[in-house]
Amino acid sequence: MDRYHRLHRLYTEFDTDGLRAYRDLVDLYPAVDSPVALEYWEDANAALAEQRVAVRSAFTDGEAMAEIATLATRDQAFAGLDLYSSHGRAFDALVLDVDETLRSAGGTDNEIPREVLHLLTEFHERDVAIIVCTGQTLENVKGFTIQGLGNEIVHSGDLSVVYESGTGVFTPGQGPETKRLLYKRLDEAVREIFASVRNRVLPDAPDIVRDGCHLQGNEFNVTLKPNHEAGTDRAHEVVDAALGHLLDLLGEAVTDKRTGPTYARAHYAGADPEIAASLARRDDLADLPPEDVPDPVIETFDRVDVAFYEADAAEISSLELDKAAGVEAALSVLGVEDPFVLVMGDSKTDLRVMEWVDDRDAGVSAAPEHASEAVLDHVRANGDLVFRRGAAAEMLRTAHVVNILAGLDS
Repeated sequence: MDRYHRLHRLYTEFDTDGLRAYRDLVDLYPAVDSPVALEYWEDANAALAEQRVAVRSAFTDGEAMAEIATLATRDQAFAGLDLYSSHGRAFDALVLDVDETLRSAGGTDNEIPREVLHLLTEFHERDVAIIVCTGQTLENVKGFTIQGLGNEIVHSGDLSVVYESGTGVFTPGQGPETKRLLYKRLDEAVREIFASVRNRVLPDAPDIVRDGCHLQGNEFNVTLKPNHEAGTDRAHEVVDAALGHLLDLLGEAVTDKRTGPTYARAHYAGADPEIAASLARRDDLADLPPEDVPDPVIETFDRVDVAFYEADAAEISSLELDKAAGVEAALSVLGVEDPFVLVMGDSKTDLRVMEWVDDRDAGVSAAPEHASEAVLDHVRANGDLVFRRGAAAEMLRTAHVVNILAGLDS
């Protein structure tokens, strides 16, 4: 009996909904110091064990079928089968964005759900490397990974953090390779541009930026975040102003105070409609066609990324140090030589990782339904793995099924 017919039989003949409910209760809600709660948990655990035995006895590969039954819905299981049939490989690494992917202000109260964290521990137990890939600072990421996954996993040598969108890679337990500062690869001229912007970004800021923003504690990138709650009207206003300020400082660092701001506004607005829209809201668009920016200036601008996250952040980073470069370095440190990865993300910085993976036939990509249009276009054209806001666990369960199916003989 092939994999398809085994799954069909599994979801036709067994109460898989009940099995999943028992397993989620047992795994996610351990018994507390309450006799009633403990009795309820023990009853669920006994029922789970009994029903797993029934599944195991019905199939020659019963343990795998029981694992799938307790883990995934019918749709998730068959989606996993489709992925395995298309690629014929198990995932050996996960590449995971955090904000608006694993957690969502609109879907998970901006916390990584317990279900997601537990699934990640199960991937770890199956020797799947975990790469947290984020624009956040290293200290922020270290804090919530240790709190959510525990010291043992974080320091196992099988987890890596790509932070500040590829500025550095932190892989505990890897000796001299534990921390790789990728920004030190950049030539001095580029590093001086970033130093100039960083040194002036708050002292030279207009009042709306100085009073309404704070400088994120990055090692290299320059990121302005609003002091107001992201998404509010005031955050919109402040981040728009912060973007214009960063563009002016960047232009001045590349050329001079007279021409630099105009060149920067023209170039980046011409390259990104979201930046153009932000500048237009403040009537700050440059009266210069992008093609009139001098070629030597464009050559430098093409090495610096300006990222705008509406009502959330304005940032400059190096295009030579994007998340894809960080993931490549992390996979090298982790010893994953022929990777097949699942990339999950929502923004244009995640898209570069997705494209890097797709170009190398090194995995598949998934995105939440509220991801940027460019990300959704890419994902829909390459497998259509789109999941609901705040429901990253759905995609992780499907990935688990892929790995289970890959372990079967036929």
